[in-house]
Amino acid sequence: MENLNKHIEHTLLKQDAKEEDFIKLFEEAKKYNFLGVCVNPMYVRLAKESLKDSNVKVVTVVGFPLGANRPEVKAFETKLAIEDGADEIDMVINVTALKNKDYDFIKYDIETVKAASKNHPLKVILETDLLTKDEIKKACELCIEAKADFVKTSTGFVKGGVGAKAEDVELMYQTVSPYGLKVKASGGIRDREAAIKMIEAGAERLGTSSGVKIVEGN
Repeated sequence: MENLNKHIEHTLLKQDAKEEDFIKLFEEAKKYNFLGVCVNPMYVRLAKESLKDSNVKVVTVVGFPLGANRPEVKAFETKLAIEDGADEIDMVINVTALKNKDYDFIKYDIETVKAASKNHPLKVILETDLLTKDEIKKACELCIEAKADFVKTSTGFVKGGVGAKAEDVELMYQTVSPYGLKVKASGGIRDREAAIKMIEAGAERLGTSSGVKIVEGN
């Protein structure tokens, strides 16, 4: 598969990462012409400055990794991230609310962040490792109603979690694609074979810390 690099958001969300690790990430993103990088909010400014002479997008996360922040807090995080230079926002859904079938709250949560993101693409992380197939489908339907731009599989922070699974990506794609939303697969994508499998299942984007390994075919 050609142009795998243009599907990849080169990711570094580890809490013990050093500045030198971020600089390495940004240099790799420029070298391989990845679509974007994904970093925690504190490093958006550094990313924007480091990537200012490239076409690499700066993606950040809000309500990360648990999704249990109040919607207004997620919205404020989003506002600050955009002021710092973020091009796209990945928010974490409130899994407890979904499990409780509090669908009005889920929709409000997403709509609140969407309003704060203005014209910046919003991806909603569903945390598929914690959900049934019916819950994944329902979460996708709520994302459609709330006018998100993408649905995303995982944070990669669920202990013992698998992360992105092709069958979940396919379900998400089948649910949202008729309404113009796209799918980002993230979590556990560590080689070229896995990356291609996710794209074939319907993923438009791949969130991975193994971008270099994937494009080099290792």
